Amino acid sequence: ALLGGLRSSAQMVSYEIAMGMSTIPILLLAGNVSLNSIIAQQATTGWNVFGLSVAFFIFLVAAFAETNRLPFDLPEAESELVAGYHTEYSGMAFAMFFLSEYSAMITASALMTTLFFGGWDIPFTSWDNAGAWSVLKTVLTFGAFATKVLFFLFFYIWIRWTLPRFRYDQLMSLGWKFMLPVALAYIVIVATAILALDAAGVARGPLYGAILFGINLVLLVLLFVV
Repeated sequence: ALLGGLRSSAQMVSYEIAMGMSTIPILLLAGNVSLNSIIAQQATTGWNVFGLSVAFFIFLVAAFAETNRLPFDLPEAESELVAGYHTEYSGMAFAMFFLSEYSAMITASALMTTLFFGGWDIPFTSWDNAGAWSVLKTVLTFGAFATKVLFFLFFYIWIRWTLPRFRYDQLMSLGWKFMLPVALAYIVIVATAILALDAAGVARGPLYGAILFGINLVLLVLLFVV
């Protein structure tokens, strides 16, 4: 239980910094901290998963680490610590930990949907973001949002079935030596790109999103291939 608690606190501190920094490019692009404004911006320039791909990758990995899911479930590693700090609890108290873990998964999935996948925006349509309110529009946009959230929940389970657990030193090294420097460098690159595009007079629209996507494509090649 002691080792599990130490691991959990260290893991949370390590990865929430990278997670927070990965949201800064989104705020720079939207110019607002309102989730409504972020979704409206994605309806104009395209989903942030394309325009801010590196930020999405950082947020996704950090979300897995923050929710203690495989391959980052070191605080409750069954093969080493039995169940970590869960060994202190039984009955409903034990169940509450699992309920909170799955609640965190749903929250992280909803945040990824909102910040990177256009929230309630239905792809290849514009009528859902314009005109008057209607019951049909509400049902369809809620359906679009729920579908995206369910995809990420499936992705959580898919990763659990697929990847083995990291060693603890690998987990800490990834957080501090890779995620943090990449997040810091990416903030500078995105801020420079936004400043340059605005100075060049490029209007917020499909062209703006395409240029950002091209920059991210180059960065992803440098990050994963080179």
